Amino acid sequence: MQVVLNKKQIDQKIIRLAYEILENATNEKRIYLAGICGSGIRIAQEIQKILAPLSAAEIVVFEITLDKNNPLNHPITTTIDLAEIDYQYIVLIDDVLNSGKTMQYALTTLLKHPVKAIKTLALVDRLHHQFPVKSDYTGILLSTTLKDRVEIDFNTDNYQAILV
Repeated sequence: MQVVLNKKQIDQKIIRLAYEILENATNEKRIYLAGICGSGIRIAQEIQKILAPLSAAEIVVFEITLDKNNPLNHPITTTIDLAEIDYQYIVLIDDVLNSGKTMQYALTTLLKHPVKAIKTLALVDRLHHQFPVKSDYTGILLSTTLKDRVEIDFNTDNYQAILV
């Protein structure tokens, strides 16, 4: 096990990512942060805490839940009515972008609506993309082998990203 990012570094990355979103969405009245179940929603909530006092835009966080191993065999659900995202600016957020499969299926669900823009955010981008997904906002690019896994566990106060 190797620590890739410690708590302080993760917090710094999230702050920087929030400011990048703010810079690119300056004219938006509402910004939707779509956190993928697990750590993605936690990152979205942290970004909302940073953006809310800085932006005149309303920052809306919602969760997308899908089975990351078998996305076609289980329904993809959200915590809001997706009609709300029509013609809106959306940032799809996940902790680790590996093959792009999870983001691809989440994007497919969001693209059933006429959105204004969808940007993607990953705290860690491993660059092993097998799907046509890239990260518009990236905390860290990490070159790893295909056998390696990156895990981020926000369930403790001293969270970190580790290479397993």
